[in-house]
Amino acid sequence: MVIPAAVRSAIAEHARAELPNEACGLLLLEGDVAVEYVPGENASPTPYYFELRVDPVVWADLGDRDVEQAVVHSHVSSPPRPSRTDVERIGLWQGRPYLIYSVRLDELAAWRIADGTIEPLPVSSS
Repeated sequence: MVIPAAVRSAIAEHARAELPNEACGLLLLEGDVAVEYVPGENASPTPYYFELRVDPVVWADLGDRDVEQAVVHSHVSSPPRPSRTDVERIGLWQGRPYLIYSVRLDELAAWRIADGTIEPLPVSSS
């Protein structure tokens, strides 16, 4: 997965702005290339998990575009690896790209979580 510098910067900026809580949003992908980050709202603001909320009109408009949606959220101080909470709450993101940005480490990583299995996805910048 290729994350251009501007998209990565938007993710990091949103994560820092939401401190001390986790931030979340959607990453839009054309193939393996990220084309846009859409900031969401953490409907349960906490430093320990997220509940993604995106305006329904915005989400419907995104659904009309020919892009894949991936979820992104931040970890305030832990590494960008899925936590037990992430795995247990994977929901509709199961089997889809799942990105985590670590604010403390300034690291971004991508994963695929399905049936309790966690698989790393390669990430590079353009």
